[in-house]
Amino acid sequence: MSKRYPIVSDDYITAICKARKKLMGVIYAKKLAPLMLRLAWNSAATFDVITRTGGPFGTMRLEAEQNHDANIGLTDAVQCLGDIKKQFRVISYADLYQLAGVVAVEITGGPEIPFHPGREDKPEPPPEGRLPACTKGYCAIINLCLYVCFRIYGVLDLWSCGHTLGQCYVYNSGYHGSWTGTPDIFDKSYFEYVFCY
Repeated sequence: MSKRYPIVSDDYITAICKARKKLMGVIYAKKLAPLMLRLAWNSAATFDVITRTGGPFGTMRLEAEQNHDANIGLTDAVQCLGDIKKQFRVISYADLYQLAGVVAVEITGGPEIPFHPGREDKPEPPPEGRLPACTKGYCAIINLCLYVCFRIYGVLDLWSCGHTLGQCYVYNSGYHGSWTGTPDIFDKSYFEYVFCY
């Protein structure tokens, strides 16, 4: 068990296992892996180690955070997970959102990721502006990766490889098309592209 989060009960672990199976079915059937990974990432990447604010603590459920410029298009993912949450009321939104991201990676061919439950839901969203809006373009995304890598976490952030999944949509960002040639497979193609850019 990770020391970062409180130890949870056996009933909570059982609920997590059941929710994981449910998420696998829903995310696979509805082809939601890219959207769920983006939700998990956008939620987690707001964390600031200096102020100890933001991060993966369920605040994406709040309309104020959904309305952040960088989160355009995530409402559908929030609503879908809200429906699943009704079946597993004991699980925090914070854990459910991150579990959905883990499942999204795994069902698209990515590595199996250990999941440590116990995140608590926070009542206030992080400040707007910690992530660049998707309308800022490619350079802003690269700058975001560098920001997260070095200012916030101080380590190389391989989650940026998540851009290998999915594509841009005009109604969200003004851009259209996939990030890589294999938008349904989690691999290192986006990471390789960034370093060749």
